[in-house]
Amino acid sequence: MKWERKWTLLAVSFGVIAAFFVLREHWAHALGLAPYLLLLACPLMHLFHGHGGHHSGQHQHRASKEDLS
Repeated sequence: MKWERKWTLLAVSFGVIAAFFVLREHWAHALGLAPYLLLLACPLMHLFHGHGGHHSGQHQHRASKEDLS
């Protein structure tokens, strides 16, 4: 188990170093993609987060009926 942890840490370290150098050399290209990544984040958040806000309105509606009786 210890060896797996060491190899994972080594692979992640090399990955971070490689990402740093790639972004350093191509920062203008990476920054140019930022608006598109922001637009892509909106539908992905809807897919993975869901629509939890709609259920709270039904709960409040039930609570108001109980208050009236």
